[in-house]
Amino acid sequence: MNTTLVINRKGGAGKTTVSINLASYFAAANVVTTIMDYDPQGSSLHWLKLRNPPLGRIHGSNAAPEKFGQLRSFGMYVPAETKQLIIDAPGGVSGVLLQELLCRANCVLIPVTPSSIDIHATAHFIKDVLLTGIVRTRNIRIGVIANRVRRSMPVYQPLERFLKALNLNLIGRLLDSDAFVRAAETGTGIFEMEPALVGAECRQFTPIVEWVTGEKLEVPAANVYPFNLRLGGA
Repeated sequence: MNTTLVINRKGGAGKTTVSINLASYFAAANVVTTIMDYDPQGSSLHWLKLRNPPLGRIHGSNAAPEKFGQLRSFGMYVPAETKQLIIDAPGGVSGVLLQELLCRANCVLIPVTPSSIDIHATAHFIKDVLLTGIVRTRNIRIGVIANRVRRSMPVYQPLERFLKALNLNLIGRLLDSDAFVRAAETGTGIFEMEPALVGAECRQFTPIVEWVTGEKLEVPAANVYPFNLRLGGA
């Protein structure tokens, strides 16, 4: 099982957007996939409830702090056959919870909106992640995604300089697009929508999928919809 942690201490960075669309890719590719939602708001789990039965199944795991009368360990169940586990982390994560999340992960995706405020907050968060020592000990890969990028500014130099200083890779740029909003509101992912309508978004997301899997896609990600690829050992 490959575990991808999608995390940023800063709220509004697009963690759920990345989580659900990554999960939708694997589901469309017929890979057994689970989303583990640590956020008390449960946005990823709500998205799962909106999904239509014909779409590829994605298991939901509730890892949010337990409420009265609920057993957290029961909600956190992950099917043994899961090949791709995607963890949607809450905002403001630190301390013991941050260590718990990192200990589960094979790779970490950090979405960041390219504004000076968000870059500053994310810089501090990444330094905290690196200081835990868990990343180095477990050889966890870290990739950064520029999210909600404006078409007028596809390259944001402060973000590029920040990543270069930490020797990290910018693995993807996601433009600010209504397609991601529609996907979140309808229980689908961009890889499960009509390719003619979301081709650009799928192409933007392709490098992220390739980075997570460590494999070059045989066909463009936008073609997952009709071709039903199989990846990740399923």
